[in-house]
Amino acid sequence: MPERGHSGKGSRPAHPVESSVMVSARPTLAALALTLTASAGCADLPEGGVARGAVLYQNCDQCHGKAGEGSTLVQAPPIAGLPGWYIEEQVLHFQWGWRGAHPDDVEGLKMRPMSRTIKSDADVKVVAEYVSSLPAAATPATLTGDAEKGKAGFATCSACHGADGAGNEAMKAPPIKQLPDWYIVRQIGKFKAGIRGYQAEDAAGATMKGIAGTVADDAAARDLAAYIQTL
Repeated sequence: MPERGHSGKGSRPAHPVESSVMVSARPTLAALALTLTASAGCADLPEGGVARGAVLYQNCDQCHGKAGEGSTLVQAPPIAGLPGWYIEEQVLHFQWGWRGAHPDDVEGLKMRPMSRTIKSDADVKVVAEYVSSLPAAATPATLTGDAEKGKAGFATCSACHGADGAGNEAMKAPPIKQLPDWYIVRQIGKFKAGIRGYQAEDAAGATMKGIAGTVADDAAARDLAAYIQTL
């Protein structure tokens, strides 16, 4: 489940101390990031707006797909059509180390160096605008869960994400109804384990971590995901 966004203002926070796992993974990931950055840089880069975001997004489509459709092969979620404010804040969270810096976050450790190929906050914004402009596609069910049981558990989620799962920007809660079931279950597990929502400054992530702790087990998470698929 996506993390609720950060609403704070001001300068970028200092990066936390990185783990030995991140250090050992850095050469390969850094080389990939450098290659992709150079590839995007070869194109004529517009001054700003969605057109610039489309060129910069070439660094992202290796995992998330050209249409933002995601990939189960590399466990990259679909991001097409997500709100620009949410995409922007999550990229910043990766850059700051509020997300993707935990040694057990296998996917996050891959995403963090990629996020840092976007060199300015202005470019983060135009990439987010471009991703938001892409049409969202339906995600097929891949897991077995009891949607009726999940409906009861979803009452807690709906307080922030809405009864229809459409999200609430005022509460910095993203839409979740378009997310694949496998991603929802995995993110609930990460929040429960403290792999997400671990940074002290990340108040919204800490809130989500607490809420995820109310999900009894993996079966309950699958039930929630099954219900969200019906929205």
